[in-house]
Amino acid sequence: MSTSTRTHTITDWDAENVAAWEAGGKDIARRNLIWSVFAEHVGFSVWSIWSVMVLFMPADQFGIDPAGKFFLVAVPTLVGALLRIPYTVATARFGGRNWTVFSALMLLIPTLLTLYFVNQPGTSYTTFLVVAAFAGLGGGNFASSMTNINAFYPQRLKGWALGLNAGGGNIGVPVIQLVGLAVIATLGNEYASVICAVYLVLIALAGVGAALYMDNLANQKADLGYMLTALKVRRSWAVAFLYIGTFGSFIGYGFAFGQVLQLSFRAGGDTVAQATLHAASIAFLGPLLGSLARPYGGKLADRIGGGRVTAVVFVLMTAAAVLVAGASTVGDGNGGVPTGGTMTALVIGFIALFVLSGLGNGSVTKLIPSVFEEESRTLGLPEPERAAWSQNTSGALIGFVGAIGALGGVGINLVLRSSYASTSSATTAFWVFTGFYVACVALSWLVFVRRPATAASDIVVEAEALVLEAEADAVRAR
Repeated sequence: MSTSTRTHTITDWDAENVAAWEAGGKDIARRNLIWSVFAEHVGFSVWSIWSVMVLFMPADQFGIDPAGKFFLVAVPTLVGALLRIPYTVATARFGGRNWTVFSALMLLIPTLLTLYFVNQPGTSYTTFLVVAAFAGLGGGNFASSMTNINAFYPQRLKGWALGLNAGGGNIGVPVIQLVGLAVIATLGNEYASVICAVYLVLIALAGVGAALYMDNLANQKADLGYMLTALKVRRSWAVAFLYIGTFGSFIGYGFAFGQVLQLSFRAGGDTVAQATLHAASIAFLGPLLGSLARPYGGKLADRIGGGRVTAVVFVLMTAAAVLVAGASTVGDGNGGVPTGGTMTALVIGFIALFVLSGLGNGSVTKLIPSVFEEESRTLGLPEPERAAWSQNTSGALIGFVGAIGALGGVGINLVLRSSYASTSSATTAFWVFTGFYVACVALSWLVFVRRPATAASDIVVEAEALVLEAEADAVRAR
């Protein structure tokens, strides 16, 4: 492998070449993974910054009710989801290293805006929505980071590598919540600007580290053409739907958990300050455990198959959602006041949902390269072209799947907003989520586990179409 020191560009990267991998390729991949994780981690923190800021915004000062806060944190989720598709293409267009530097430094914009406006109680709700929307820049980083790392690692290690990359990024959600807890516990709930100041430093570190230690891959491709090719494979849409259930749950609950806890503690008689501190002291646990679980979901998928792991995960998520819905229902029957038992059940159910969604994130992400590795072997292409097609197509789909999955987080916050606006509780929302998880169980079983004979014939039809398209691409390339 040859590298240009001036541009940090590797011109002939081949992760599947075992000899080259052992001779130094794995060290290069590991170095890029480390800085990719750190930059994505900071991006996730900035993306979820408003899930912490709303805890510093009491209704009597800012005039924003619970439904308004759920909508406020849904806005950056939506923007981040939409940015994931162009961020995927940008990685291949500008280089993984170059785009990581640029996207990290772009996080200065939402952080500085938040730093200024979070201390202005008289600011209009519309202005807060616009400022929160800029935090969505952090959501796009996931797609570019995952596409980049997908190109650095061989098929046999993708589940673990992608899970580690994504899990390290996901930890940005609980870490910023821990920073918020530290500020509340030591300084009080009037110092939200301290959180922004901490992240200005981390953003600078991410940008400088990526510039010094990451590389571009000259043969990396993940353009819209590959994405369109990927979307012609029907199983791609099944993967996207399942990712709504796993990542959508993780990011949606990550943005909402603190608010749900704060409202529950307030209903139980806590003052605003007490409810904020109690909520912050628990809220980080769910995203933290979910993030740590993600690499192991990928590792399990490497070992026993992404479809099997995903199906089991959704069965257990259904049970956890029933537990949360049941605890919320009991609280409703008690005049909306949670008892010690119902609060415990609520927290346990939520934490279980985070852990399971983390495992599912890893297993569903592993499905993406697995699907295209299988599809590529039906194309009749020479080995180097087949491997390149599999890598580039799966890399392109990661951005699309990531965008669709993040939209699930928007849906969770909007359903919770509607539930609180109409019934002042989360009960209705969690019965809706339970029904969705049941649908995910059925889909994962039918498409990726049972694999009936009709599915095999579908693959043949898809493969024939992809062979023709690959041949046409080769002709155009010549």
